[in-house]
Formats: sequence, C-alpha cells, structure tokens
Amino acid sequence: MRIPYEYAVIQAVPRVERGELINVGVLLYCQRRDYLGAATHLDEERLRALDPGADPAAIAAALASWGQTCTGTGAAAEMGLGERFRWLVAPRSTILRAGPVHMGLAADPAAELDRLMDLLVR
Repeated sequence: MRIPYEYAVIQAVPRVERGELINVGVLLYCQRRDYLGAATHLDEERLRALDPGADPAAIAAALASWGQTCTGTGAAAEMGLGERFRWLVAPRSTILRAGPVHMGLAADPAAELDRLMDLLVR
C-alpha cells in the first residue's frame, strides 16, 4: 500500500547574492510511518564551478547537521519528527536551504528517499 509523504531537495547556494545553486540532498518525511530521513551528496566539482572559493568541508559538516536533526541529535532531541521536518524546510538565507516541499506516494519511505536522491541529486 502506498502512503503519502513530503519531501524537499536540499540545495547549496554558495554565493547567495548570485542565486545559483546545486542540489545536494533530499529530506523525506512520512507521518504515517514515523519516518524522517535525509540523504546527501556533495559534488565538490560542481560546487567549485559555482564558487571557486567555496569550502566543501564546511558545507559537508553543515549537511551532516541536517542528518543529525533528522535523527534527533542535539537540540532536536525534544522535537517530534514533523517539527524537525518543518524546521529544516523553513525559508532561510544561508548556504544550505531546502527547496519547496512536494508530496508523493510510496510504500517504503527509505527506498523512496534513495530513488529521489538518484533522480534529483546524483
């Protein structure tokens, strides 16, 4: 049985003033399955094409914190899964941001996260 989920693409915007971005991950939230996951992949060559002075190590560390928020590490420990997802997809003007939230249907949220990574990021 396919069930609804929400997802957003994680984007790196190394020079916010230029508005250029690359997709670096996907967040997926499925309320019915109590599932919140993030998968990331930072293509350093594409990043440097947008900004030769970008710091891939710092961006990778920031991406890791998105995964930690999904698992409830640190300050997110007191938040429910839906709250964590909403916090992560809230608009922001930083190097990492979430794109618009989209809906879908899938039987297995984790497998769908992998599929979306292949389709939208890798």
